[in-house]
Amino acid sequence: MLRIRAFEDAAEEASQGGVSAYGQSSDGKARVRGPLHLSTGQEAVAAGVCAHLRRDDYLTSTHRGHGHTLAKGADPARMMAELFGKATGCNGGRGGSMHIADFSVGMLGANGVVAAGLPIAVGAAHAQKLAGGDAITCCFFGDGAINRGPFLEALNWARIHSLPVLFVCEDNRWSATTATAPMTAGEGASARARSLDVPATPVDGNDVAAVWRAAGELVAQIRAGSGPRLLHATTYRLKGHVSVDPAKYRDPAEVEAALRDDPLVHAIATYRAAGGSEQDVRTLETEARDEIFAAVKAAGDAPWPDAAAAFTEVQTTGAGTWF
Repeated sequence: MLRIRAFEDAAEEASQGGVSAYGQSSDGKARVRGPLHLSTGQEAVAAGVCAHLRRDDYLTSTHRGHGHTLAKGADPARMMAELFGKATGCNGGRGGSMHIADFSVGMLGANGVVAAGLPIAVGAAHAQKLAGGDAITCCFFGDGAINRGPFLEALNWARIHSLPVLFVCEDNRWSATTATAPMTAGEGASARARSLDVPATPVDGNDVAAVWRAAGELVAQIRAGSGPRLLHATTYRLKGHVSVDPAKYRDPAEVEAALRDDPLVHAIATYRAAGGSEQDVRTLETEARDEIFAAVKAAGDAPWPDAAAAFTEVQTTGAGTWF
């Protein structure tokens, strides 16, 4: 969780330019071209769920996917280089933030289209079922995605074919700049899943221990052949929709309440209550910060991709003509 928070803080600063504790130059130029979709405040969901995933399990993510990718085991240095658009990025600088992927750890990709990861996850899970074994696919999506067609299609296909997929609704209560609740009919993700005979489990998405317990039970059921399950984790997006969005459309009182419910604050308090020392906490924070500092520096020093690389790893229709 600390690694994810440090990564997001550094990425946010890199997209805004200026002097930074993470080592950007003081020329005022952003080191990440374009805004980023940050998962600050949602760390407990990614960490609690992905703690149960193996390297041979698949994962699909959203446009807000840095935390999921890190929790699945991706290298933060290669991820930061990808955000910078550098040749050493995990996708050679082609994907950037919204399309980051790392097949070496089973992370099939973030996705700039809301709900588009759902059918990809179901396809991956269907392939896993055909191959045999007990590997699963984990599919993260936001609360706004349940109002789009792929949600229904994916859950229906997963249920009728009893596929090994864990759907995780990361409910941060905002769809871009619009509150989700007034735009969602009925009782939300869990009710819709149950209507398709997909068992759903609600959980406090800001309590990493609760997420870990709930996800562990569901993953075990799926590996045992139960078919799909849905975890509905309620959390909050502490930042705006993108890294340069001040989010003035939100009620300040709502944001203040969310800051008091910060999942990192909860996790540290739980650790202390279990006998963990203050020095251990400070050490973990320092290690995470130093790791990301090094990732930012390496990304800044890394070379740009060769222009010819733009024409590699691109699908062609076979027509022989590029447009």
